[in-house]
Amino acid sequence: MSPHGLPSLEHARVAGAYAATALETARELGADMATLHASCALPQAPQAQQAQQAQPATLSVRQYLTLLERAAAQLGEPAFGLQVGARMRLATFAGYGLVLCTCADFRTAAAQTCRFEGLAHDLGRSEIIEQGPLASYRWHSPWLALPGGRHLAESVLVGIRSFAVWLAGRDLPGVDIGFTHARPGTLTQADYETLLGVPVRFEAAANELRFPTQLLDAPIANADTSLFPALERLAHERLRSRAREAKEGAAIIGQVRERIQAQLMHERASVAEVAAALHLSTRSLQRKLAEAGSPPFSELVDQTRRELVQRYLREPGLSLTEVAFLLGFRQQSSFNHAFRAWFDCTPAQWRAQAV
Repeated sequence: MSPHGLPSLEHARVAGAYAATALETARELGADMATLHASCALPQAPQAQQAQQAQPATLSVRQYLTLLERAAAQLGEPAFGLQVGARMRLATFAGYGLVLCTCADFRTAAAQTCRFEGLAHDLGRSEIIEQGPLASYRWHSPWLALPGGRHLAESVLVGIRSFAVWLAGRDLPGVDIGFTHARPGTLTQADYETLLGVPVRFEAAANELRFPTQLLDAPIANADTSLFPALERLAHERLRSRAREAKEGAAIIGQVRERIQAQLMHERASVAEVAAALHLSTRSLQRKLAEAGSPPFSELVDQTRRELVQRYLREPGLSLTEVAFLLGFRQQSSFNHAFRAWFDCTPAQWRAQAV
């Protein structure tokens, strides 16, 4: 379990509906979507639907961060995260957006966001802090040091502000926005403040939106509060179901990874043999992995190898040839090629730095 009650990075997921906003933003800005899908290991749509591309049911957090980073790089758009956040609307907040539309005021809506945001993603968690006349919507995430982390923080905070404005049907007063990262050299302070409409602080103590506390008690116009109890119960049941599925999913993924590790010591890991070892058909195993939100079997093999190789290289008694063998590589050149793709250096260079 990661900080803030999140799953580990291996198991952390993002709902397809939430990720769809980033994909749609990339498409609107002119990205090559086929290339973007391939580089992030996302499913391609059938040929007849190539213009729209397929929306995955879920992405791993790592895939989502890769999506943000590679879309920004492909487009040459340093403000990609801000662009994503500006486009977030009701459909983005899968599983609980309708609950927010039935809240009487912003205090209730903020509380439900903190309670149910896990239905949309495991990217981070929110809290509301009140300090006299000033309140803060703070967002915490353990993934911000990973590639794509800056775009993630910017998209989330701008997205919360955009959705609040949408709920209110009018612009809302804000004091400022704080980001824990440094301002990128490709964007000026004026660029940020023109895009966001409020002062922006960089290298702040927290990622947060600050606003007048009285805004929390402002009513949400046209909210049908009579629907709140039913929708709140439904979201609560979905959250319980998701927690149960995550627990069961973590178990099957863990079992598969254990079998992969054992197979790698003898030969290249195969989905058929892992399935047989778990007394499942290949189709049943693939279905269980998909239901658990797991990446494809081939990606699990790749993840397992990446994790194991770091352990093995820290063992001075293992030669590089033995490490390659333990990972299922029969050719040293194949091992070296894969390692460079993972870590952008040779195994020997990695080992020298790790010692």
